[in-house]
Amino acid sequence: MSSSSDRARICVVGSANVDLVVQSSRLPRAGETLMGGPFSVLPGGKGANQAVAAARMGAAVSLIGCVGDDEHGRMMRTVLEREGVESSHLATCQDQPSGVALITVAEDGANTIIVAPGANATVSPADIDKARDAIRDADVLLMQLETPLPTVLHAATTARDLGTTVILNAAPSAKLPAELLAAVDMLIVNETEAESLASAALALRAPVQDAAESLLLRVSSLGVATSVLTLGAQGCLFRHGTDAVGRIAACQVEAIDTVGAGDAFCGTLAVRLAEHQVGGGIDRMAIMDAVCWACAAGGLATMKRGAIPSLPTRAEVVRLLRQTS
Repeated sequence: MSSSSDRARICVVGSANVDLVVQSSRLPRAGETLMGGPFSVLPGGKGANQAVAAARMGAAVSLIGCVGDDEHGRMMRTVLEREGVESSHLATCQDQPSGVALITVAEDGANTIIVAPGANATVSPADIDKARDAIRDADVLLMQLETPLPTVLHAATTARDLGTTVILNAAPSAKLPAELLAAVDMLIVNETEAESLASAALALRAPVQDAAESLLLRVSSLGVATSVLTLGAQGCLFRHGTDAVGRIAACQVEAIDTVGAGDAFCGTLAVRLAEHQVGGGIDRMAIMDAVCWACAAGGLATMKRGAIPSLPTRAEVVRLLRQTS
C-alpha cells in the first residue's frame, strides 16, 4: 500500500466498453419504435468510467480488464492513456470484440442501457493474479459487476489478503455469494440493486418508517462494514458499522443526461476514502465527507452528455461543494 506522502492509489477491476448512444424525446415502451435524435459513439464501461473519474480526482489509477483487437479497443486504450490511467493490465482478446453498451437517453436525462460484454467476459482470475502487484500497491480496489463474478470474487479475496480496502459497486444487479460480501469493505448500490440484494438480507427486527432507510438497513445486514445507497436526485444514504443511517442531500443541478453519474460517484468516493485512509483512518466523518464529494461529482456528471466526457475534475467538485455549503 502507498505511503502517506503518495497520491491516493486506486486499482479498478472492471469493464471497458464503447457506448452507442441515441438521444430521444422519451424512453420507448416495450415493443415500441421511436424516431430518435442525435447518435454518438463514446468511451465508457463502468470500469473505465470509474477509473477515469478517480484519475480526474487526482489519484494514481490502474485498470485491470480486457478489450478486443478492434477499433473500439484501440479507442479505449487511447482514451485511458490520455486520462492518465495505467493500462498495462488491460489485456487484448483476439477472439472477442470489445464490449459495447446500447444506450437511450431521454430529454429528462433518464436512460436505458443494454451491455454486450464481449471481451469483458474473458477477464479471468488468472488476470487478477498477473496484476497482484497493482492490487497490493493500491489503497483501494474498486470493482463492479460487468466482468465475471468468479473474477470479482478472486480479486476481492486477493485484495483482502493483501490488506487493500475493497469497494464493490454491485452493478448491474446480481446475486452475490457470501464469500464475496465477506471480502468487501464498502458496498455501493442504487435502489434497483439494493432491492435485489435485500431479498437475501436478514429481516429487520423493528419497523422503519422510511422505505429507503429500511432498504439500506436490510443491505447493511448482509455484513459489509459500510453500505451506501444512491437515490439520484434525492441524494444518498450511508451506514458505517452499527452507526445510525446518514443522509446526504443531492447538489442542485440542471440534469440533462444521467449516464455516468453513478460511476462519477463511485470513482470519487474511492479517492476520498483512500485519502482519508492514508491521512488518518476511516470513521463515520470520513465516510460522510467521501459521500459528500461523491454526490457532488455525480451531480456534475448529469450536466453533460456521455459517460467519460461528463466526468468532473477535482477542481469542479471542490467549486460545487463550496457553492453548496
